[in-house]
Amino acid sequence: MKTWYQVKEQAAGEKRLMLMWCIYKLLGKKAVNFIAFFVTLSAFIFAKEVRGYSKKYLTVISKYTPLKPSLINQFKHFLSYAHVLTDKIEIFSNNFDKSKIIYNSQAEKEKLYSDIDAQNGVFFLCSHIGNTEVMRTFLVDNSIYPNLRVNAFMSKNQCKIFNNFIKKIAKEIPLTPFPVEDIGIDTSIIIKENLEKGQMVFIAGDRVAENSKSATFTTKLFGETVEFPTGSFKLAQLMEVPIYFIAALKAENDTYKIYLENHNFTTLPNLETAYVKFLEKITLISPFQFYHFYDLFQD
Repeated sequence: MKTWYQVKEQAAGEKRLMLMWCIYKLLGKKAVNFIAFFVTLSAFIFAKEVRGYSKKYLTVISKYTPLKPSLINQFKHFLSYAHVLTDKIEIFSNNFDKSKIIYNSQAEKEKLYSDIDAQNGVFFLCSHIGNTEVMRTFLVDNSIYPNLRVNAFMSKNQCKIFNNFIKKIAKEIPLTPFPVEDIGIDTSIIIKENLEKGQMVFIAGDRVAENSKSATFTTKLFGETVEFPTGSFKLAQLMEVPIYFIAALKAENDTYKIYLENHNFTTLPNLETAYVKFLEKITLISPFQFYHFYDLFQD
């Protein structure tokens, strides 16, 4: 069984990504998506191992949706991810239209804005479902929160090709990155201080870091055994600030819908259980946006 950090990055190569960037600037996103279809088809044909992970996921989800683990659905799964990567080009270059970001719940939106306005600090537990990076568009809108700063935990070892490409095209935003592999006491102190200044934190709760294989909890996701990192949830609780689950799912007309759940003042086991239920709920809304292309399910 391979974990996510053992699966080789399936990128097109930095030069090809830069070519896609040039095409985007000259011809727009539709042209990039057109080319992405054929690039994805080529990757799909030769990525036998990753196809197998997609098939396994679709087999699991077929118990809860009409989707079957067919080759065409495996390709749709791949293509959905390719379109998200195209969206990330638009988002990181600060060209995504913020009016295309909508919230599933007005009440949750108002609660979030209230916490931000109160400068309480906000801790987001995100996932690899959908495209949480679309929130970047919200964060660079200085007309709303001109002094807001974000702390984000990212992998320093995985997706190096795509991350290096993003660094070249990205517009500067008020973000402090932290390697998820290096979380320790010093990191926790810094995060606590930053939250006390009214800042935000984003960390994924659905992938175990390479150096934290023992710091996990085992649970059931769609009836299958999975392991998630305990550290993400412990860190959230230690900070004693508002905690939100968040997901951004692509919807109709090139929009993104933000799903939020507020979970303050709960025990660690309850927080972990609620997060898994949140993942199940948002996955069923848009099953092809489940971007775990590795052997997540252990059963």
